Amino acid sequence: MPYIKTAGETKTKPTQHSVKELRSIGIQPDILICRSEVELEESERRKIALFTNVEERAVVPLQDADTIYRIPLMLHEHGLDDIVCDKLRLEAEPADLSEWVKVLDAKLNPLKSVSIAMVGKYMELLDAYKSLNEALIHAGIQGRIKVNVDYIDSEDIERHGTERLAGKDAILVPGGFGERGVEGKILTAQFARENNIPYLGICLGMQVAVIEFARNVAGWKDANSTEFTHDTKHPVVGLITEWINAEGKIELRDAASDLGGTMRLGGQVCHLASGSKAREAYGADEIVERHRHRFEVNNQFIDDLEAAGLVISGKSVDQSLVEVVELADHPWYVACQFHPEFTSTPRDGHPLFSGFVNAALEHKTARTRAHAAPQE
Repeated sequence: MPYIKTAGETKTKPTQHSVKELRSIGIQPDILICRSEVELEESERRKIALFTNVEERAVVPLQDADTIYRIPLMLHEHGLDDIVCDKLRLEAEPADLSEWVKVLDAKLNPLKSVSIAMVGKYMELLDAYKSLNEALIHAGIQGRIKVNVDYIDSEDIERHGTERLAGKDAILVPGGFGERGVEGKILTAQFARENNIPYLGICLGMQVAVIEFARNVAGWKDANSTEFTHDTKHPVVGLITEWINAEGKIELRDAASDLGGTMRLGGQVCHLASGSKAREAYGADEIVERHRHRFEVNNQFIDDLEAAGLVISGKSVDQSLVEVVELADHPWYVACQFHPEFTSTPRDGHPLFSGFVNAALEHKTARTRAHAAPQE
């Protein structure tokens, strides 16, 4: 609702007019949720109710809040849940939002903080990483940790090097499509590996971790993905043409297939290796995570990559596709082909993100202690 600051007045006429237009096409609202910059006075609510034929109690004010996580409590305070139950004739126990109160308290009153570098390709539009940002917040809530994210364009890494990554508590490389900025992501994965900085790679973030490992540890300097080039003798990531889905059916695709229609999509079973960081984080041998990609780690190179020290800690339901990779000699270096951010929630977080943020805090604490130690 528009607020005229110079007059100190909230205008109700636009709301009245909007409801009038709805009623003209046969739609009578039962509830109006009125967004506003300032608190909506009782007289304004009465006026809206009078001219819209909506119960006064169902004209629910929703003032701008300091965090979206406060909104459920604000709506509950104004009785929205009871109104909905009444309108739908549902009998329900009184709402218990005690868990949500704890979520809000942990969000607003963190005890610690970490700084995480997110190196991606779409930094001009941060909404592309909305799910990731929320998953990091959720992980912070679990440990009362404020997660500060430094968004870094991977092309900046290509142009200026990895100096901006120095001093970060952890590094996250998210997914993406296309060749642009990929070399910057590969340099980022290398920096995290060589400097023992906690690393979480997601989708393309896992693929660049494999490419970096193949180039700089296995010694295949031309290692790459066929998504970016076919001029390589070591295509460690490629287009897999056949796999078995969760229903046991064979799915096929090739380079000429429709890009969207042949993605490996949706929830799929993943088997985790015992003793791995992924298995420790999830606390389960078998998980289900959501996918959205076409390219996979090339099975022809797995034996050599494992011999060089790469840990394959997660595989698909038929054990044919790589789902998670790790480094055994690194404090916390985990990369997955799936998208764990899609199943993170404010109350429960997600095991991988919680493990990642906790590893970032441990790294920060160890670095602080090392700096504080007396120099001999």
